[in-house]
Amino acid sequence: MLGRDSTPSDGADASAPAGREASDQAPSSRTPVPFVVGAPRSGTTMLRLMLDAHPDLAIPPETYFVTQAYKRWRKSKRPRRGENSVETYIEVVTTHKRWPDFHLDADQFSARVRGREPQELGDAVRVFYEMYAEKIGKPRWGDKTPFYVRKMDVIQEVLPEARFIHLVRDGRAVGLSIKDLWFGPDSFPDAAQFWVDRIDEAREKAKGLDHYIEVRYEDLVRDPEPELRRIAEFAELPWNDRMVRYYEYVDERIALETPPEEVAQDGRVVSTEERKKIMENVSRPPDPARIDRWRNDIPPEELAEFERIAGDRLRELGYPVGSEVSQGS
Repeated sequence: MLGRDSTPSDGADASAPAGREASDQAPSSRTPVPFVVGAPRSGTTMLRLMLDAHPDLAIPPETYFVTQAYKRWRKSKRPRRGENSVETYIEVVTTHKRWPDFHLDADQFSARVRGREPQELGDAVRVFYEMYAEKIGKPRWGDKTPFYVRKMDVIQEVLPEARFIHLVRDGRAVGLSIKDLWFGPDSFPDAAQFWVDRIDEAREKAKGLDHYIEVRYEDLVRDPEPELRRIAEFAELPWNDRMVRYYEYVDERIALETPPEEVAQDGRVVSTEERKKIMENVSRPPDPARIDRWRNDIPPEELAEFERIAGDRLRELGYPVGSEVSQGS
């Protein structure tokens, strides 16, 4: 798995005040911020909850708004545009369809952003994460939004302290898991191309990143502690074995943020129960027996088509393909 960390932090104070003075820190002195990214259904929710179990770190539900805010902030800065960039940012965040997931007070958030008097978008974005971490009672924050795997360059521009953890899972398992969900491809061939595109795009983006590592989902499930120790070191997060025992705290943690209904891209309403269901496996210890479920659950002809499209990428990542699968490699 690839890894790069060329500009380590000098050990900034994780409990820096939330007022304006915190926004004046130089990028090199900021506390590192882990960003968990990857193709959807690659285990990013599990890794989010592992890291969030750490007593110092809070990771909110998927945010999505940072890239939209980036576009609007830049537009608002154009000559003769006539927009107030701070008010535009507040609008983007508080009207985003995911805002209800965070259970933050919009008026308090707006007042805090204005009080920060942000000159850069990053200063405004940090206000959101700081408020979320305070709500959970923790000094540090991170993010888990799979979509950001496509926008890591933008995230790094906004938040130079971001450290990207790209969770990679066998594409066939991803395809089996995502195919029938409201946000996924509708067929195995489409899922195969979707997965390949995400892997390729991530690795291309990674060439321009200062802090990026890849972690294999299968390694994280089979033996969590070594992978979590590597991630913690990468994020300059002191080791705590609560991360290995994350499942003991999941029910209590999720109770703080029951997701409301969501309108899918096709217009149908996704219920709270449906959104919670996709997290049902994370309240138990990682189960290595589930890693290769795709071997029995994908019909042979569809598996062959998936491997025709994604076989090269699977091999590059060290996954068995074709006859290697039947041999139990």
